[in-house]
Parts: sequence; C-alpha cells; structure tokens
Amino acid sequence: MSHGGRIRSGALASGIALTAGILAGCGGGQNFADRPRPPAPLYLNGVITSTGVSISPNRLGAGPVVIQVSNQTQAAHTLTLDGGNIAPVQSGTIGPTDVGTIKTTLEPGTYTVKAGSVQAVKKELAPAQLVIGKARPDSNEQVGLP
Repeated sequence: MSHGGRIRSGALASGIALTAGILAGCGGGQNFADRPRPPAPLYLNGVITSTGVSISPNRLGAGPVVIQVSNQTQAAHTLTLDGGNIAPVQSGTIGPTDVGTIKTTLEPGTYTVKAGSVQAVKKELAPAQLVIGKARPDSNEQVGLP
C-alpha cells in the first residue's frame, strides 16, 4: 500500500513540475505593443466606356485602395494610375467586357486614371480624376479583418 502511494505522489509531483514549467514559459517578458493597423483598403469601382473612364468614389482619404474597372468597349485597354508622389501604376490588359485591377496605397494629392489602347483610336478617352485627402483612420476597431 505504501508502494502505491509513492507512485501516485511521484506522478503528482511530475505533473506539478510540468505545469510550472509550462506556466513559466508563458509571458516570458515579451512585449506585444498595440500598434495601429493601417486603414482597411477601399474598393473603388469604375468603367471604361467609349467616352472615357469613370471611378467611384472619386474623393476619399489617403490609404490603400483597390481599383476595379470594367471595360465596356470593343477594344482591349490598359489602365494607368498617375499623379501624386507615386510612380505610374498599370493594370494588365483588360479585354472587352473584362475587369482590370490596380492595388496601391495613395497619399494626399490628385491622380488620373487613364485607359490606353494598343490600337489607334479616333478620340482619346477622357481620364478619371481621383482627389485624395488626409489619411483615413487605422482599422484597429474594424472587426473581421485579417
């Protein structure tokens, strides 16, 4: 009977030592600062028609954007975002009835979104204009974001 009591006490002591070791590893002085996340990306929608490019909304705060534009013409086009303090950003070729995308971060300023074509066109398509204001707030309080 005393032999069985020693086995139980030994197992109990081992369990306590293991638990203490695991707890000692937790929190080990690591500092996880609550740094603000960047603003959530805004999705802008647009269309290329025979008269030009339009984007909505066209006035927004600075931060990450995803510009998705539907080509509603009979010719393939490439979008070019230009202006502000960024180098021009281009989409891939957008075929008729396809959608092209530009992902970037915009600083305050004025930008143009142009649709270019490899074919000669009778009339240049009117570009869209984006007016970017002060930075949007961080996304710390927005749930469901990665």
